[in-house]
Amino acid sequence: MARIKVTIPEHIHFETTIPVRITDLNYGNHLGNDALLSIIHEARMQLLGHFGWSELNIGGAGMIMADVAIEYKGEGFYGDVLRIKLAFDDISKYGFDITYHIVNQQDKEVARAKTGMLCFDYQNRKLMALPAEVKAKIETKA
Repeated sequence: MARIKVTIPEHIHFETTIPVRITDLNYGNHLGNDALLSIIHEARMQLLGHFGWSELNIGGAGMIMADVAIEYKGEGFYGDVLRIKLAFDDISKYGFDITYHIVNQQDKEVARAKTGMLCFDYQNRKLMALPAEVKAKIETKA
C-alpha cells in the first residue's frame, strides 16, 4: 500500500508551540488524529495572524481548505509541547500549500502535514485569484 509523504521545505515563515491537552488524547493514551488536525488549524490561524490575515480575509480573499495530508512520524503525549514550523509552499494562481513540521520538546518528530488552501469568495461561493500583495509577501519571506 502506498504511503503519503509530506515534503517539508527548507524555509519557514512562522514557528509556534502548542501544548498537548488531556482532551487531545485518544483511547491509546496518545495524541489523536482528530486532535492533531485541530492543532494544525490553530497553528495556521497563528501563522495568518502573524501576517495580519485571517481565514476570512487574506488580502481581501477568504480561504478554504482543498485538501489535507498528515504523515504520522511518532506519538504525542499529554504534557508534550509541540513545536510547529510552518511554511507557505507551492504557490499557484488560486492559493498555496501550508506545510507543518511538528516535533516535541525533545525534538522528536511527531508528524508532517500539508494543507492545500484556496482563495474563496464566500459571498459569491466561488474560487478567486490569490491577491498579488499576498503572493508577493509570502514569496519574499520564502
